[in-house]
Amino acid sequence: MSDTALVIFTPSGKRGHVAIGTPVLTAARQLGVDLDSVCGGRGICSKCQVSPGLGDFPKHGVTVTETALSDWNAVEARYDEKRGLKPGRRLGCQATIQGDVVIDVPPESQVHKQVVRKAAATRDITMDPATRLYYTQVREPDMHEPTGDLQRLAEALARDWDLPGLTASPRLLAKLQTALRKGDWNVTVAVWQDHRGGTPKLIDIWPGYFEGRLYGLAIDLGSTTIAAHLCDLRNGQVAASAGVMNPQIRFGEDLMSRVSFAMMNAGGASEMTTAVHGAMTQLATELAVEADIPSDQIVEVVVVCNPVMHHLLLGIDPVELGQAPFALATSDAVNTDAREIGLTGINPDAQAYMLPCIAGHVGADCAAVALSEEPYKSEDLVLICDVGTNAEILLGTSEKVLACSSPTGPAFEGAQISSGQRAAPGAIERVEIDPATKEPRFRVIGSDLWSDEDGFEAATAASGITGICGSGIIEAVAEMRIAGLLDPSGLIGSAEATGTSRAIPDGRTFAYVLHDGTADGGPLITVTQGDIRAIQLAKSALYAGARLLMDELGTDTVDRVVLAGAFGAHISPKHAMVLGMIPDCTLEHVTSAGNAAGTGARIALCDISARARIETEVTRIEKVETAIEPRFQEHFVAANAIPHATAPFAELSKVVTLPTPSFNSGPSGDSGRRRRRRS
Repeated sequence: MSDTALVIFTPSGKRGHVAIGTPVLTAARQLGVDLDSVCGGRGICSKCQVSPGLGDFPKHGVTVTETALSDWNAVEARYDEKRGLKPGRRLGCQATIQGDVVIDVPPESQVHKQVVRKAAATRDITMDPATRLYYTQVREPDMHEPTGDLQRLAEALARDWDLPGLTASPRLLAKLQTALRKGDWNVTVAVWQDHRGGTPKLIDIWPGYFEGRLYGLAIDLGSTTIAAHLCDLRNGQVAASAGVMNPQIRFGEDLMSRVSFAMMNAGGASEMTTAVHGAMTQLATELAVEADIPSDQIVEVVVVCNPVMHHLLLGIDPVELGQAPFALATSDAVNTDAREIGLTGINPDAQAYMLPCIAGHVGADCAAVALSEEPYKSEDLVLICDVGTNAEILLGTSEKVLACSSPTGPAFEGAQISSGQRAAPGAIERVEIDPATKEPRFRVIGSDLWSDEDGFEAATAASGITGICGSGIIEAVAEMRIAGLLDPSGLIGSAEATGTSRAIPDGRTFAYVLHDGTADGGPLITVTQGDIRAIQLAKSALYAGARLLMDELGTDTVDRVVLAGAFGAHISPKHAMVLGMIPDCTLEHVTSAGNAAGTGARIALCDISARARIETEVTRIEKVETAIEPRFQEHFVAANAIPHATAPFAELSKVVTLPTPSFNSGPSGDSGRRRRRRS
């Protein structure tokens, strides 16, 4: 029996072997995992709570049993009795590792809380919400004309507001009579009726004239991050925004890993559904508190997500999405009660709307991007890339729009990177490398100063320099290529070959030292050959998907490129082009749309005509399936080079001159033996 066990921490993706009996908190510190603790491991502060996973994790190549962690001890039992632990949670300072295990570090246990980078963009939105307030006077009851209070309320709404008929839940029937009489037969009601017409639904009722407002939630349910915007349904203004890590990450960082988890673990799909329901409810509660509004004034929810998230949210096993022909349970838009998608803590009668999916791997999030960016109205050829763990890509004009998804993986989010982390204070987010001296400078989240500017150390003293996030690793790799530290194939050169001592040996390959904080007790932050490979795989998938759509339209060029998503909003066009993430294009024509999926969700929340519009447009968008298209693999292989093996990138060459070193062989000693490591 081995005296060590493999421990994998999510969402960071950091892993390593530790001795059997090692406390989870100690293992986290050994592996550089962001796990909080302020009580010195005495089981008092509860900051180090973790959630161990159970079952098969094909992505990580492990099966986790119930004996992977030690049994509860007296300290945990006492804490649970006094203050309570959420189901499945353990105290990292008390639980010890007894076998291979996957451990999720929830957001509240992370020292460096994630920065929500899917902020709401300023946007002019037509206001025509599905749920509105109506003030009306109801006819008093009459023994000679026996009708119920609900029927007379419906009569008043039809008379005053042309709302035909009305349905109400038992909860509202219980409130109805009291509200009518307290208001002397004058009431304000919240009524839902969407673009399809049909019978209106009573959502809430107040005696007399209600001076409050109604709010809705626009939720972008991503594979990695869940972002939500609380919107005023009178004017569309965003009252508050927040985001959390998707707790499903502990079941797999990418979509197919989660499908595999559902396939291989009885009840796995249900477990993932419960996890995401809880996270969305937590977000709704936090937003109501932040905006200082009663939670029952949140009366509507719009959700956009990819097909796997879509099915799990609805409680549908995603197994069919894991195999051809990738059949959806439904591709139409979904209208339902918000409680049916697990959203509690808001108005009990709140309604939920989910945008339509385009195809088995192109979901409601892509439809939301289309609603936001409107490629179907474009006069020039526009390529829209919503960059995340799974990239959605649109290409087209007013004449024709194509769509595909591409499995980029979590590297763009900072996961599976040696010094990677999510976007949080202290994370390196911008990088520049001097081509002559090979010296770097960088900026971290939480400070506007560059590392070589006066005051940087003081500005970052609180957060420290903790790692590198997605935008930082992209810029670092691109800058290494520009500075000649990286050859076109993606190999890092030695100190002798590159002329800098920052290129250090790393096993059979080399790594570039971006920041050495070890003298002050901080981390050594490097870009390793493994990091380069992870980025190459991610960017090649993105480029290959875009190129496949271009083939379908018979073009080698696009007029403009729009980068969407949290990541897309924080990467410079130049670095994206140097890396070869996107096809060659005039840099001035490469722009960011921010969180376009979230914007699309807000548009659909505030304007029911937009729902009708996108439901029509998705039927016109043509889906291209990357999983079964042989040319995708051809494009993928060619795109492994930086920026590309064969494409000339003529527009890029006008603004950037890329050196062409070769580190495969030569006097530097960079021999082909390192190629075996990359295979």
